[in-house]
Amino acid sequence: MKPGEILPVLENGVRAGCTEALLTFGESAEEVPEYMKWLKELGYSSTLEYLLFLCETAIGIGILPHTNAGIMTRSELKALKPLNASMGLMLESMATLDAHKDCPGKIPELRLDTIQEAGKLQIPFTTGLLVGIGEIREDRIKSLEAIADLHKKYGHIQEVIIQNFAPKLGTPMENSPGPSVEEIIDTLCLARQILPPDVAVQVPPNLIDPKALIAKGVSDLGGISPLTIDWINPEAEWPNVKDLQEKLGSILLKERLPIHPQYVKKGWYSDRLGELIAKLSDAEGYRKQP
Repeated sequence: MKPGEILPVLENGVRAGCTEALLTFGESAEEVPEYMKWLKELGYSSTLEYLLFLCETAIGIGILPHTNAGIMTRSELKALKPLNASMGLMLESMATLDAHKDCPGKIPELRLDTIQEAGKLQIPFTTGLLVGIGEIREDRIKSLEAIADLHKKYGHIQEVIIQNFAPKLGTPMENSPGPSVEEIIDTLCLARQILPPDVAVQVPPNLIDPKALIAKGVSDLGGISPLTIDWINPEAEWPNVKDLQEKLGSILLKERLPIHPQYVKKGWYSDRLGELIAKLSDAEGYRKQP
């Protein structure tokens, strides 16, 4: 997307009451010559330079950036930290899987390195598991333990997403079945047992019915958009807040910012973000109600 396409989304997002601009894209984009030519024509020498511009723009408009840009170096994370309320990278799995063949950005050790560097820099961080891509239960345990170990060391993992694989047409795994509900429930139970209690466990409410899963340890439903599709799972429509609350019944929804309340209270954000976070957050670090 060019700036001319992105700016209206940010402006409309603020008008709709959104607080988070998720900036994400595909793997190793800079290895594609056409992409680099396109980027140069926009006036940017690197994806990082373009991201920094977009983050600054979002803040100026009044919405908090959350960048999920794949594997990043310490210097890239350090550059983005002052302009991001939080950042993210799915671990997906510690296992070596056919699903990740020919995807250098999916090497588990490289992903863990990025998550660890974010911890060293005190960046509130979101990660997670992708369930049903060929891994086994022991792999999920190992993945959750790796995340838990990093959080115990650095204290920066704000949430872990337990995401069910959804096959996509036109991909090598289009005929692969997604995980069963039982597998998801088992993984949620493992997550709640293995992860420290201050780490939220999330499921995407457009991919799986969350109500029964809350009793299994789910404490977060991620972000939903009133304006844009889920670009990662475009076939899965976002629920709106009213319908989601009706589905949950007596379980009340409470809105948070992309930076979770405990990190708002700890002040894990830059001076550049301070005014906007103060404007958007209440005394408990949740979203201030209009």
